[in-house]
Amino acid sequence: MAGEQMIHAYVAETGESVFAVDIEVSGHHIKGDEPIESGGKNLGLAPYDTLLAALGECTVMTVRWYARQQKWPLDKVEVKLTHHKENKQDIFTKEITLHGSTLSEEQRKKLIEIAAKCPVQRTLEDTPTISTLAAK
Repeated sequence: MAGEQMIHAYVAETGESVFAVDIEVSGHHIKGDEPIESGGKNLGLAPYDTLLAALGECTVMTVRWYARQQKWPLDKVEVKLTHHKENKQDIFTKEITLHGSTLSEEQRKKLIEIAAKCPVQRTLEDTPTISTLAAK
């Protein structure tokens, strides 16, 4: 799992729609755009899609990491996520399915507890510092 290394991303408009962007991060390329109802052409993930996917990815990886450390018989992890706003507050929900017929109830309970401690969730729950600067 990622540690304290510096991660770099580059995002630039493509002109394919009003909001379409190319995103390059850690050697990977993805497209971003807004849905049609928001003025884009739905050519890629919207910003909150990407955020929700990051939370889900991190949750699954954190549960898998812990189960491996403990040598527990976890076959597969699935997470369904939702995001919406209520009274200007962001509400995220994670529903986790743990596959493994020989996992004990105690192991399942601990893995759900661990799922709430993934680094992306901790970042969202914390107060990160974001600096916005003009390029030189």
